[in-house]
Amino acid sequence: MATATLSQFRNEPVADFSQPANRQAMEIALQKVRSEFGREYPLHIGHESISTGDKLTSVNPSNPAEVVGVHHRSTTSLANRAVDSAFAAFPQWAATPAADRVRMALETARILRLRKFEFDAWLVYEAGKTWPEADADVSEAIDFCEYYARDMHRLASPQPVVQLPGEHDEMIYIPLGVGIVIPPWNFPLAILVGMTVASLVTGNTVIIKPSSETPTIAAKFAEVLLEAGFPQSSFTLLTGSGAAVGDVIVQHPKTRFIAFTGSRDVGLRINELAAKAQPGQIWIKRVIAEMGGKDAIVVDADADLDKAVDAVLFSAFGYQGQKCSACSRAIVDAKIYDQFLEKLAPKAKALKVGPSDDPTNYMGPVISAGAQKIILNYIETGKQEGRLVSGDQPAPEGGYFVQPTIIADIDSKARIFQEEIFGPVLAVTKAKDFEHALSLANDSQYGLTGAVFSNTPAHLREARDRFHVGNLYFNRKCTGAMVGAHPFGGFNMSGTDSKAGGPDYLLLFLQAKSVATKL
Repeated sequence: MATATLSQFRNEPVADFSQPANRQAMEIALQKVRSEFGREYPLHIGHESISTGDKLTSVNPSNPAEVVGVHHRSTTSLANRAVDSAFAAFPQWAATPAADRVRMALETARILRLRKFEFDAWLVYEAGKTWPEADADVSEAIDFCEYYARDMHRLASPQPVVQLPGEHDEMIYIPLGVGIVIPPWNFPLAILVGMTVASLVTGNTVIIKPSSETPTIAAKFAEVLLEAGFPQSSFTLLTGSGAAVGDVIVQHPKTRFIAFTGSRDVGLRINELAAKAQPGQIWIKRVIAEMGGKDAIVVDADADLDKAVDAVLFSAFGYQGQKCSACSRAIVDAKIYDQFLEKLAPKAKALKVGPSDDPTNYMGPVISAGAQKIILNYIETGKQEGRLVSGDQPAPEGGYFVQPTIIADIDSKARIFQEEIFGPVLAVTKAKDFEHALSLANDSQYGLTGAVFSNTPAHLREARDRFHVGNLYFNRKCTGAMVGAHPFGGFNMSGTDSKAGGPDYLLLFLQAKSVATKL
């Protein structure tokens, strides 16, 4: 491959929607996407297009009466056929030169860049993302393609090893086999693209089982993969429920690895199912899992209070708190606790909530009626556990809307301090001092992201050593990890710390082979 195609990696810039040209382009994209509402999407297994008649309907969470897409559900037999098809296609795809796979990944990035506003619009309508959140999602998807293409180029050559006298010694990386990609609904493009492109560029065939909340975005991305040159046999898009389809393909003896992002409980179930060898299985399956968080921002007594307040606000309520990296706990030194709340509460109450296609809204809907019910129940629990300081105003009607909610004076044993809510609910807890604050921050089964606001270098050094999270930020928000700069993955029940968007990630989709030749 010509080195000119592999310039230094740079993150894709996000669109500035204050610019009239970008705003107009987005309005046009929203109209185009709306014109495709209600379209049916069959299953594709190898070269077959299959309609089962058992239909899954995706709706717009801002207005659930609007059907975004209609998808045919897979059956158990079709799931088994998909694995057999991927298994049969693996040898040829694995033998495809790495340079060709890298070229396809780069072409995928180019197509996504050309269709960026269109994918923004799909994210707005199917995932309920506001314009900036949608554009950040697509930008990250492009970043994954560009970054993994470059990293595969690096790993495609024999790796340096010690040369023994009288031998030629080398280590090469080869693909694993058939992979299962199970992406979440909250980053239905970026995480889908990252796990899929990582699987394909390393030479694995892959079965994609998208979330039932956002299957249309997955179907649209499948079109991009084909346009970029990935063979139909190299991947399958398999819509259906986790119980009917997911368990079958996870347990199948011919599947080699599972890349999953989602809830703790589902991740643990996948890990358990994958760990049990099935009849005919000749390998130990690999599980790459990111399973959520209960992320905290610690605010020290000498912190820049205004910056800390803004960071907590954006981290807690960006995309309605539906990020595994979202701040759901603010742990504040007692000396500034009251002042912090006095500044935070009115800013939260001023956030505008409404349909995500309206760019004047800061928050859109949560993903579903079920999610809305769970979040509202947690808010009622939180009212019993602490003091409601924001969130008592009525939410807009017509969609799955929840007001940004802040509950203060929360004890570390409270449910809303310990349990992942995945919605716009922030628990605020008072710390006696910085040592106490760090202890509270670590009082969690999760360990994904965290942030510390402090102007005391010794405290930041202590947090660097003691704050047990996979992604730690100082004097900035705890969301918005950037590919290449912030390899992403967490500790404990947050998953396998797989560090997506980092130099170790592709190694999870490869296996090393040592070759020694006697001279």
